[in-house]
Amino acid sequence: MKLLPALASATALLIFCAGAANAQACKSPVPDSVLVKKGTLTMSVNPTLPPMQFVDQSGALKGMRVELGEAIAKRLCLTPEYVRIEFSAMIPGLQAGRWDVINTGIFYTEERAKLMQMLIYEDQAISISTAKGNPLKIARPDDLSGKSIGVELGGFEERKAHALDKQLTDKGMKGMTIRTFENFAMAFQALRAGQVEVALSIDSTGAEYQKRGDFERVLHGLFPTPVSLAARNKDLAAAMAKVMNDMKADGSFQKLFDQYGVKAIDGIVTVKGPAS
Repeated sequence: MKLLPALASATALLIFCAGAANAQACKSPVPDSVLVKKGTLTMSVNPTLPPMQFVDQSGALKGMRVELGEAIAKRLCLTPEYVRIEFSAMIPGLQAGRWDVINTGIFYTEERAKLMQMLIYEDQAISISTAKGNPLKIARPDDLSGKSIGVELGGFEERKAHALDKQLTDKGMKGMTIRTFENFAMAFQALRAGQVEVALSIDSTGAEYQKRGDFERVLHGLFPTPVSLAARNKDLAAAMAKVMNDMKADGSFQKLFDQYGVKAIDGIVTVKGPAS
């Protein structure tokens, strides 16, 4: 019986040594010199788009993109760290070196690819949601004529709200009243309160709110556009792309997307951005 403490100590030492060996064996391909914080993948996120990124009742970050970021960090032997911030501050913050990656489902555009390294990985489109029961009988984009619409400030979605408005006015119809909010959660709160008549979001979020019974998604599949991660450093972006393609090869990438009912891009993940 006197041997038990010694045996326990030896076992604990063995476990500690094994853990230390594993930590040493996991060497990141990303040098600390290109990271905001040593050994850490710092990502910005606006957690207002369930089920893609949101905060649960305990205050924890959840969602497909959060899980994707954590998986990428793990495979890069880095610690994932999220900065919760409104979308309007994300690109300036990336350029200022406040975080390494924008992980909020940023829509790809050629203009944005001139500013940062973009990794296209997901297909998304735009939805229009309204009150339950669709009292306004919205069935096509023309039915938005004269309506007030809520949308997040400063992003691709706001641009598409203006594009919808132009489509209406080009036909000689009355345009929409576009109201911008700091985030999508506030836009949907405004819809709930009757401050706007419809809200614009990505397809996944519109579908999630309808599934919850909060609102009715009356239009979807508008302006289909690839969604990206955005990195400030070319070497980091290349390492992330390799990891994501490894995930595609071993099936874990598709498994995650299937879990949330989201469409991944066909083919491999590539990086598009400035040369330097």
